[in-house]
This record gives sequence, structure tokens and C-alpha cells, in this order.
Amino acid sequence: MINLDTVQQLLYQDVSSVPMPRPRATNSVGLTQLEQRFRDAGPRLNSNRKEVLEAILANPDDNYFLSSRQLARRYGVDAATIVRTIQVLGYRKFSEFAADLRSHFLTRITPYTILKAASREKRSLGDRIRHSFEMDSRNLQHLQSNLDPERIIALAKTINRARRILVIGIDLAASLSWHLAYGLMSMGFAAEAPVGSSGNVQRRVRTLTNKDLLIAISFGQTLRETVEAAIHARELKVPTFGITDGENSPISRVCDDSYLVSVATPSFVGSYVAPMSLLGMVLVAAAHLQTARSLQILKRSEEQDRSGRRWYRAADNLDDPME
Repeated sequence: MINLDTVQQLLYQDVSSVPMPRPRATNSVGLTQLEQRFRDAGPRLNSNRKEVLEAILANPDDNYFLSSRQLARRYGVDAATIVRTIQVLGYRKFSEFAADLRSHFLTRITPYTILKAASREKRSLGDRIRHSFEMDSRNLQHLQSNLDPERIIALAKTINRARRILVIGIDLAASLSWHLAYGLMSMGFAAEAPVGSSGNVQRRVRTLTNKDLLIAISFGQTLRETVEAAIHARELKVPTFGITDGENSPISRVCDDSYLVSVATPSFVGSYVAPMSLLGMVLVAAAHLQTARSLQILKRSEEQDRSGRRWYRAADNLDDPME
């Protein structure tokens, strides 16, 4: 039985440190590190070892916290068999295997499993509301404790150099991609957050060059369209940056660099408090790298807004019943 507090602790641990830039991954996107090793080692595994590994991978929530001896007892084999099996996968120590099993578990967490775990807790409705707020606060605290302004500045510099900026976020993450693209457009950057079908997104990606930038935003198991957009951009030599919640996330593995933020929540939707805060910091950095340019563009927009009908004025409504 999945315990909500345990799941939340694991999610927070996964973003306890922000990864530094790393080379692009070569393993298959969509597979966890453990699944990749299992697939690669397939020809070297006998049928019994394959069955044990398949059972472990199918129930990571029941297994990620067990020792080698406990795993052996659960699946009716000796501990030496467990050790030899993980050695075939390329692990030197059981702790390395356990860490990848934990990461595998995290990528399989769904809104259903989170809400189901939360529903088992004995809380009043008021307590559930307070708990949701507390988790939002913790997400912000984790962002603050791991804040790396230099990496945000580096992303802002890349944004300033880019000819075009494509921000990919789908489903709920579309609210984040639209927010970032709108903020950048307000400062004169050629930014957009495409919506619609996967074909529409991929066609936008095909127009990018190495002078542009793709920012991919997705969390948890990550959405296929977002990951494939980043893969396609990488193939075109387009610089890529990811915003996600795990360093073993496909977004982290595909993009040139990424920033991790927690979206842990007892709700069936992610908590976007921390990602929104991160986007705000990116916009601040982008604006102040070229303050004079930003002020000039915003001043022009302000003058146009004043002379137009953008803002509501009571005098505009001649039928106002309050007058």
C-alpha cells in the first residue's frame, strides 16, 4: 500500500539538488535507467533472473525500500542470486540498483496513485486544504534552498541571444508555457507557446535552427509530445532547456540542461507554485540583462495601451446602471 507521506518525501528528495549541465544522454528516451539496463542485458539473463527482474520492475512501490535479502525472500531466491542478477545489469553495488529502482518508481507515479494514497489518510476536508497549502509552501522552500541564480542568468543570456524561442508545455503545463512565452513577448522576444495537435508542435520545431532555443516543460512521467519535440530539436542542433521535477526525467536526459522544481501535491494535478516562481525569476533576469531595451519596449507598449481601449474605464459604458 502506497503511503502518501513516503511518496512526497521521495519526490522532494528527487529535487534536493539541482543538476549541473551534463552531456546529452544516449539511452532510449522513455525508458528509465533500470529499464534500459534490463533491456541491454537481456541476452545475458537466464529465464529465472528475467522473471525476478520483471516482477521487481512491475511492483517498484513494494520493492524500492527493500534490502537484497528482503527482495530475495519476497521472490523465493537466495540473496546471492539477487546480487549476481544486478551485477549482470552493470551495477557494482546493491545501493546503486536500489537508487535506480527508486527513480523508476518515481516515474511511475500518476495522479491516480497520489489521490488514492491521499484518500486513505484520515483527514477532515479542512485538513486536506491546509495540507495542500503546506505542500505548496514546501515546494517553494525547496526551490529557495536550491536556488542557483547563476544558472538562471545563464538561461536568460541564452534567451537574449536566441533569434526565436519556442516554449513547449502541453495539457496543464500549457499554462506555464503560455505564461513564459507571453512574458518574453512583452519584452520584445520572438517567443511562442504552440498549442493544438502534435503535428502543429512538430512543424514549429522543424522551423528552428541552431540560432534559436527550445524550452520544454513537463513533469512526472512527462508527455510524449513534449519529449519528442525536445528530441527533434536536439537532432536539428537547436539549444534545448528543460524544466521538470527529476534528474532521471526524459526531459532532463534529452535537453542540454534543465532546472528541477517540485510539483508534489496531494491533489490529482501538479502544484505549479514553484515552476511559476522559477519562470518569474527567468523573466526578471531576461529583462535586466538588457534593461534599457526592456524599458524602451515596455514604454512603447504602455503608450499604445493608453491611447487605445485596452483598459476598462467606467465612462466607456454609457449604460452603466450605477450611474
